[in-house]
Amino acid sequence: MKKKDEEKYFDFSPKLLENTGKWKHKLAVGTPVTGLVRIEWVLARYGQLIPTNWSMVDLMQWIPTIAPLRYIVSDAQNLIVKSAVEKDIEWLFLVEQDNLLPQNAFWRLNNYMRDEKIPVVSGLYFTKSNPPEPLLYRGIGNSYYTNWKMGDRVWVDGVPTGCLLVHMSILREMWNDSPEYKVGSETTRRVFQEPSKVYFDPKLGVMYTSTGTSDLAWCDRVRKEGYLNKAGWHKIAKKRYPFLVDTNLFTKHIDNEGVQYPLEVPKQFQKDEKRTRNKRKR
Repeated sequence: MKKKDEEKYFDFSPKLLENTGKWKHKLAVGTPVTGLVRIEWVLARYGQLIPTNWSMVDLMQWIPTIAPLRYIVSDAQNLIVKSAVEKDIEWLFLVEQDNLLPQNAFWRLNNYMRDEKIPVVSGLYFTKSNPPEPLLYRGIGNSYYTNWKMGDRVWVDGVPTGCLLVHMSILREMWNDSPEYKVGSETTRRVFQEPSKVYFDPKLGVMYTSTGTSDLAWCDRVRKEGYLNKAGWHKIAKKRYPFLVDTNLFTKHIDNEGVQYPLEVPKQFQKDEKRTRNKRKR
């Protein structure tokens, strides 16, 4: 045996075998925050059941010392999207600081990511009010959608971003088409934006204002500018209502005093147990 081969054969020194694949690039979790969260949120977020053989990256937009104390929601969202694009992430999960995830949220999301058939999936949560209103929408200006029961999977055209899974192929297409702007010292792009317009109609002599939230504006942009088709989701793009709300991802909405909404699920959305039992018997 040659000396070189002998040294190699009898080399018992420890070796670090590094996985250079994309094992950390499946899912990124982004959370726009104001700086304060309830302990209930922390326990729900970090007490999640983790699926086996799973990888995930947390994107936390910490407040830089040269930036304002708080970001508006769309700025925080755009900084998160920037991080996900730069890290070549496959899926982005947005969970806001006042949404308490069910313990099996990651397990349910994992099924959608494995199937790769539905690019936008939202959990169900209600407004912080009593009576509560479910945040899922079909159409503009007609309030919330009501024809569903707890446990259903509901197709809609408007979802919030408090508990939202999005395939990055859509966000990358939007990123490429969006203008750059500055957030403090950071340069990002306007993928998300709160609608804010003021304009004057000279014929009627009336001043109009248009305001809203970044989540529904984002949904509107995805549909109107054809980003589902651009990202290759042609079958989903044909749907009148292309976004899925999985009501099994029932997420509680919590305020700063610790009150969780809804106080109880409104009866109109509860399943009739008697009917369910009769169906099972048949």
